[in-house]
Amino acid sequence: MKMELGKVNRLTLVKLVDFGAYLAEGTKDQERVLLPAKQVPQGIGQGDSLDVFLYKDSSDRLIATMARPLAMVGQFAPMKVKELTKIGAFLDWGLEKDLLLPYRQMLGRVEAGDQILARVYVDKSQRLAASMKEIYPMLRSDSPYQAGDEVRARVYEFSRDFGTFVAVDDIYSAMIPRHEDARQLRIGDQISCRVTGVKRDGKLDVSIRGKSYETIGEDAEAILRLLESYAGVLPFTEKASSEVIRRETGLSKNAFKRAVGHLYKEGRVSIEDGKIRRTEKL
Repeated sequence: MKMELGKVNRLTLVKLVDFGAYLAEGTKDQERVLLPAKQVPQGIGQGDSLDVFLYKDSSDRLIATMARPLAMVGQFAPMKVKELTKIGAFLDWGLEKDLLLPYRQMLGRVEAGDQILARVYVDKSQRLAASMKEIYPMLRSDSPYQAGDEVRARVYEFSRDFGTFVAVDDIYSAMIPRHEDARQLRIGDQISCRVTGVKRDGKLDVSIRGKSYETIGEDAEAILRLLESYAGVLPFTEKASSEVIRRETGLSKNAFKRAVGHLYKEGRVSIEDGKIRRTEKL
């Protein structure tokens, strides 16, 4: 059985030295890895077994530690971006040596201080690295949440076709539909949202908007501001396509229709000839 990089291995202490302890799979194995002196538990002796995590040091040598990273190979976790360099971002993953997130493994721009979801993998050079990609299939779909529940989620990917992908509690799969305006969000943002539905496969639909009766006034004011920018006349009504409405207003067709209806009932707009006109003075 070969030592596994990026995972916890049970190894045997075969030799104690001033600067640490050499570990191997068995006392006769030639492949050995160093556990630095500050990591060696007190009272440990030759022949004893230790569970250690294996990674590579700055000289690209395999090294052991008693510490545990936030995620191992094949796992993901929220990790803080410590700095950006020419080759990528370095993440704090719980060990002394930071983990490299190459630019080609990013899904969007990150900045120092961001807390992003990243998975650990072994690259082609047999080094441990981080990726922001392929988080979706690793998320769980057995959340305890139901429609109406308020939850916390972290943004990890944007999709023009589907919407904004988020991880509820950093572990459960969820999505904000694409008709909701998420332009203010960045990857890594933690947000409060409301569960609007649970799919048959257990994945969650969530919304960053309040309930319709809570947001209708806010949406109506947004439409009035839009009318002002159009000199008081919108060249479309709620009968326009969902795409046009979303592009121009940032609202879903239903939300737009509710808000326009609200303004119409209050006498603040009129609807005629395929246009919406503001009846109040600008």
